[in-house]
Amino acid sequence: MKTKLLIAFVIIVSASFVACKKENIEIQKPFEYSDEYYANLRAYKKSDHQICFGWFADYSQTFSYGMHFKGLPDSIDILSLWGGIPKKEDNPSVWEELRFVRDVKGMRLVAPVIVQLEGNNMPINDEGLQMYADYLVKIVTDNDLDGLDMDWEPVSGTYLNNAENFAKLVVMVSQKLGPKSGTGKLLIVDYYNHTLPTTIEPYLDYLVNQAYTQGTTSNSGANLQTRYNRVAAWCPPNKFIVTENIGDWWQNGGSPFTEVNGNTISPVDGLRMYSLEGMARWNPTQGTKAGFGAFYFGRDYNSNPPYKYMRRAIQVANPAVK
Repeated sequence: MKTKLLIAFVIIVSASFVACKKENIEIQKPFEYSDEYYANLRAYKKSDHQICFGWFADYSQTFSYGMHFKGLPDSIDILSLWGGIPKKEDNPSVWEELRFVRDVKGMRLVAPVIVQLEGNNMPINDEGLQMYADYLVKIVTDNDLDGLDMDWEPVSGTYLNNAENFAKLVVMVSQKLGPKSGTGKLLIVDYYNHTLPTTIEPYLDYLVNQAYTQGTTSNSGANLQTRYNRVAAWCPPNKFIVTENIGDWWQNGGSPFTEVNGNTISPVDGLRMYSLEGMARWNPTQGTKAGFGAFYFGRDYNSNPPYKYMRRAIQVANPAVK
């Protein structure tokens, strides 16, 4: 009897498993809102506020909405497509979601490129630099994106290791992208800790600092102020964005953070403050910053509730009107 019962149990479980696989049930589904809600959301994106910027990488069509564009917090302003640019012919579902968050939710989509002239089959001189600038612009226009995120990580011995050559590239790209172009397309430069050419500011919409907790175990308002002070002579605070590597620090929304006044407690819940929230709260002494953001922020979807720390930071920087 025990043997027969066990066999019957295995058959039932196996049949159930096969049925589940065949049904392809949609386990999760995002909220749906009215046209008025989306119109208000797009209007908010165009208003004067601290923007939320993020590099998003893990997008696919799995059941988890942590890997869907539609699963992102609605109030994110700029998405840098770190996982590549979806093609309609390769994955129409992902492409349609990408268009939805851009056209309906008002998120602006930019192409991230670690800029490097070498390895592109172009002359290593100013002529090649112009060819490379045209290539970068073409990425944006051919894919109907909203701008370019130029990641400057100079490598010793390369052509763009030279800050003057990088400045030339920015000017070349600025003919078609950025505030000087008249196209409405964004031109963004992001960097870690390098000394930037001071002449590039008029051509940029935003300067994004990778203010990551890296090589340390905490972050602070004093650190952010030091980072801004390095560019303060030429970059106004309303173009400056600070970002954390949430890919490494998603469990708490960053590393332990200390504000300039020594505070370490979040007013939201009375618990320890962490760096994503700290970055949202922080402003340089010179004025209000452009915004804050995060690298690999998609991992915050694993928090409870999903995107707990990204949503908190957005609310902290831009409190809802009551």
